[in-house]
Amino acid sequence: MNNSVSNTARLLGAALRALLVLTLVTGVIYPLVVTGVAQALFHDKANGSEVKADGKVVGSSLIGQSYNLPLKKGRQTPDPDLKWFQGRPVNGLGSNSVNTRYKLLLSGATNLSADSKVLIQQVRTAKAAVVKDNSVPGYTVKASEVPADAVTSSGSGLDPDISPQYAQIQVRRVAEKNGLPVTQVEKLVKDHTEGRTLGFIGEPRVNVLELNIALKDLLAQH
Repeated sequence: MNNSVSNTARLLGAALRALLVLTLVTGVIYPLVVTGVAQALFHDKANGSEVKADGKVVGSSLIGQSYNLPLKKGRQTPDPDLKWFQGRPVNGLGSNSVNTRYKLLLSGATNLSADSKVLIQQVRTAKAAVVKDNSVPGYTVKASEVPADAVTSSGSGLDPDISPQYAQIQVRRVAEKNGLPVTQVEKLVKDHTEGRTLGFIGEPRVNVLELNIALKDLLAQH
């Protein structure tokens, strides 16, 4: 009987010591080491890839933002503020009962099939809006020129980037709305166009938040 109690106590003691050691290693030391390495080598990414303007954090380079006018009374959705470059549609978020445009409660896609009548109508409506909004005197956007990312949402609904083609379509409208030369706005887009990661992963892209911050800085100089 005494041996049984002694063995049980010894096993419980060994288990308790193992628990304390593993808690210290996996719950304290390992997280501190990983955090330290991340802060030392990947400080920007470890802190959310924050984007700053005028000394303040205005967003993340990983999360899209909306650029809309104040919501009018009686309207369900706001109109886009056309003096700024616009990002991708976020239909997956907009149709969600919990989340609304770019609020980070959750992310998601529309989950509509390619032959969905709802999706087809969304694309048609978005394409017509892109053509209408970006056609200015002396420059008319053709429906065939509108890229896919201008009329479809991403898988997460939070994509911060657009294609160079979609950015280029918006150049003349942004220039006109802000009273800027087209060449200056084109240069902004070119300067903020990133190539494929490592030269072969993904597609060329333009971060809309960073582009609009550069646009704001350009306007401040005029």
